[in-house]
Amino acid sequence: MFVAKSLQARPAGLGLAVATVLMMCTLAGCKKEQAAATADTAATPAATQATAPPQQAVSAQVAAMGADQLREAASAALKEQRLYAPAGNNAMEYYLALRDKQPNDPAVASALTDLMPYTLIATEQSIARDDFIEAQRLYALMEKTDSTAPALPRLKQGIASGQASLAQRTADAATKTEEDTKKQAELEKQRLADQQKAQQEAAQKLAAQQNADQQAAAQKAAADQAAAQKAAADQRAAQQRAAAQPAATQPAATSTASASQQLRAISTPQPKYPPDAYRSGTSGEVEVEFTVGPDGSVTGARVVRATPPRVFDREALSAVKRWRFQPVGSPVTTRRTIGFNAGG
Repeated sequence: MFVAKSLQARPAGLGLAVATVLMMCTLAGCKKEQAAATADTAATPAATQATAPPQQAVSAQVAAMGADQLREAASAALKEQRLYAPAGNNAMEYYLALRDKQPNDPAVASALTDLMPYTLIATEQSIARDDFIEAQRLYALMEKTDSTAPALPRLKQGIASGQASLAQRTADAATKTEEDTKKQAELEKQRLADQQKAQQEAAQKLAAQQNADQQAAAQKAAADQAAAQKAAADQRAAQQRAAAQPAATQPAATSTASASQQLRAISTPQPKYPPDAYRSGTSGEVEVEFTVGPDGSVTGARVVRATPPRVFDREALSAVKRWRFQPVGSPVTTRRTIGFNAGG
């Protein structure tokens, strides 16, 4: 992995900061011109936030990135604990954009599933802080990740209710003192600190979960290697037994081999790579014995040898059964070895 390219990201909570500054300026002017501001003037910041356009889940800059750039940027964001913020430069957006380009990538789906709970908590915290622009942005990330998530209706209602409540409170507040303005600035500072702390804690939990997954994968790989070594030993023993058989059996074997060489394949679809083996980087091969009928179809397919055992057997048999050869005069039994390379 290399360091992700810098992005022109919109800082999280920028809309709320702008609304706060507008509120401060309006109230300062009203204080000089008249003793108390009118309800309409006081309600302007809340109205601005309440009528803000819906947040776009993935920024245009992120959507324009290539798949490799997105994958590397997502990894960098996870390492730097940017799980869902700031906008335009966080792991959630990168993975969502990558899923649009590679919808069948199980690793991307798994990463988004892992990030959903932390984004849900952040959305609820934003609603509690009356930070509805940030709440809408986080909601958009969740909705694009899983539009059927059970929490979405509750969050949507919470945002709408919170915006209405904020607008009413702002309309009722005729004036704002300097102490109130200073308090709001402190709250904003605390919000950013809380969000950073929450992301750090979430990143630690995520790292612990990934470490546990890696240890489990390493244990499975060790077990598979031991099984592969045993299978290789069994294969060598079988070859030694075959070599010790009487010479009278050799002509029949030669005849079978000759008939096998005369087979001409018409269609040999490749097997699917098992998702679990692909994610763990497991490679191997399967030797399959089968019979080609006079019409060229495959029957009686069975696994003779598999390394590692029982990992690729099902997909190898499924592929061989769909193979087709040119018609032959009589049934021919043959063997083929099918390789699976995780890095190929």
